[in-house]
Amino acid sequence: MFLVNLANTFKIMKKIFFSIIIFSVIACKKNPEKFINDRPDSAANINDNQQNTSVANTPLSKEESLKKINEGIIQALKDKNYKKIAEYIHPEKGVRFSMYAFVNPEQDKQFSKADFEKYLPSKTIFTWGALDGSGDLYKTTINDYLRKWVYSKDFAAGQVSLNEFQGSGNSLNNLKKIYPKADFTENFLKGSEDNAGLDWKCLRFVFEEFQGRYYIVAVINDQWTI
Repeated sequence: MFLVNLANTFKIMKKIFFSIIIFSVIACKKNPEKFINDRPDSAANINDNQQNTSVANTPLSKEESLKKINEGIIQALKDKNYKKIAEYIHPEKGVRFSMYAFVNPEQDKQFSKADFEKYLPSKTIFTWGALDGSGDLYKTTINDYLRKWVYSKDFAAGQVSLNEFQGSGNSLNNLKKIYPKADFTENFLKGSEDNAGLDWKCLRFVFEEFQGRYYIVAVINDQWTI
């Protein structure tokens, strides 16, 4: 009886021993497979990162650069993030603001980058020009001018063109005469049918290159005038 129990015990221990060996073999096989499967994923991530870096380092064409800067300025105006606009102002020439298509270098308000940043948070009143029709002088702060005049419409929804005029009214447009070698973008909003399209508006940015980058030298609003 004792020998029978001993034999049964031996058989049970033998089964347990083989079970442990089989489990260990399976476990050892799974780990390498998991490690191998992870490596292609890691390699794919590295390739994606290298590809993204390569794309990021690819120089943009002049057209792409100007339209990208145009979008940045428009978004800053839409968000009322006027401090951001200072980053786009020409370091040496500053920026000129023209209320209408006719650029008047002697009367239009002009700021250096430093002055723009200095007066932006202030309540200082500036004279920006004369209102069409009444001839009254338009006086307000930089913030109000940017909010109420420059971005008087949602130009983010406008049609963008490069070095091409879409808006054409009865106001003299001398942009190319004042800035003969500069590039410009135009953000155009067509007029409504109710007003025979005469209530169109557009916002132009004039750019000049400085040390390999493009900066705005002028912000010009245009619309149908009386």
